[in-house]
Amino acid sequence: MYYLIQKNIFQDPRYDEIFHVMKALNLPFQEVSFQPNSTELNIETTRKDIFVYGSVKLAKTATNYDWKPGSFYGNNHEYEKYSVGYGANILNHGSFIKQFSEPFNWDTNQTLFIKPSKDAKVFTGKVFSKPEWEDFVYNTLNSKEDNRVDGATQIQVSKSYNVIKEARVWIINRKVITSSYYLFHGNVEYEENVSKDGLCFAKEMADLYNVADAYVMDICKTHNGWKIMEVNCINSAGFYKADVKAIIVALEEFYE
Repeated sequence: MYYLIQKNIFQDPRYDEIFHVMKALNLPFQEVSFQPNSTELNIETTRKDIFVYGSVKLAKTATNYDWKPGSFYGNNHEYEKYSVGYGANILNHGSFIKQFSEPFNWDTNQTLFIKPSKDAKVFTGKVFSKPEWEDFVYNTLNSKEDNRVDGATQIQVSKSYNVIKEARVWIINRKVITSSYYLFHGNVEYEENVSKDGLCFAKEMADLYNVADAYVMDICKTHNGWKIMEVNCINSAGFYKADVKAIIVALEEFYE
């Protein structure tokens, strides 16, 4: 395949690893960037077998082109769709969707986990109390800064849960390709590699419901076992400590 890779737009210190992999595997690629307030891409090839990697903006833009695989953005990555396939295996099973400025009922002293419903990058999801959420909404909507959140931005609201550790798993053709922990909570002992039971859970979920040919599944260990936190688009997912070469090789083999 031919790869369109956006110039470093992540704070991820391993972002550049993908360029090293391209060169090591002798794969054709082009670095691309966006001009301010533009969605135009300057493409140096007429090939159609293109895979893109970079920002959510690039993943969105690529869906307008006749490329295969291009970008997997949208489709079954939305909670309303994959929640039907995974059911109670999702951490926030039973959550509801609201608009950013839309009020909803809170129990006394209740905390809720709130995150963007579609574009995970517009703000960071976390646990809020009612006063904290109301302050966040007011400050965001009245900010003079140029942000991507407005009153109609869709949010996902669920109960808050105690999470022990969080990991990202790359799935291609229903197979677990590589994985990486990215967050440990409390005094949990550090592990270099995602535990076997976590990877087995991810494989079971991939067999249960197929989001796309390639995607990333964020999973978490809870006191009730492993759960899916969310599913994300592989075209704009940070690498953490994953084996980037394994990801590219798996894509090449699947689309050969």
